[in-house]
Amino acid sequence: MTRRGQLVLVAAAVAALALVPVAAAYLQFGYAPGVADPNPDHDERVAGELDRLADDAAEAATGRPWSEREVAIREFRAALGPRVDILETSRLGDAVAVRVTENGTAAAGVACPGGPGRAFGDCERDGGVVVQERANETVVVAVALDVRVTTPDGTTRVTHVVRPS
Repeated sequence: MTRRGQLVLVAAAVAALALVPVAAAYLQFGYAPGVADPNPDHDERVAGELDRLADDAAEAATGRPWSEREVAIREFRAALGPRVDILETSRLGDAVAVRVTENGTAAAGVACPGGPGRAFGDCERDGGVVVQERANETVVVAVALDVRVTTPDGTTRVTHVVRPS
């Protein structure tokens, strides 16, 4: 080995030794990545996004004749489903998982609008979707959804009823 090679080897060893205190300080001051997710409001963010997605899907499905309400419900699910799939697979943060499913039991508790001065017709529920007849047209009144958000800190389960505007 030449003198130049030995000099390069010694310089590399000195540089490596100089990095040891830097690495120790980095770990000592707590700059290591945290395990817990610092943003605990994932369920609220998911619910807000579901409101927007359901509004868009309801707009696409509303307006079919009441006799075609089953088609309107299928169109609503076809418009909402892929968007919910994207929401479930989007990154809300490290180690955050989201699962959204319809809740037929919660949909059964949704009261359809009615009363004096309103000429609204029947209300029907199909799974978590609630539709109502208005002027012989199908209108999506609500969708009831179960939302499960899992983070390193635990799992949150929420039933969210969206009433499209």
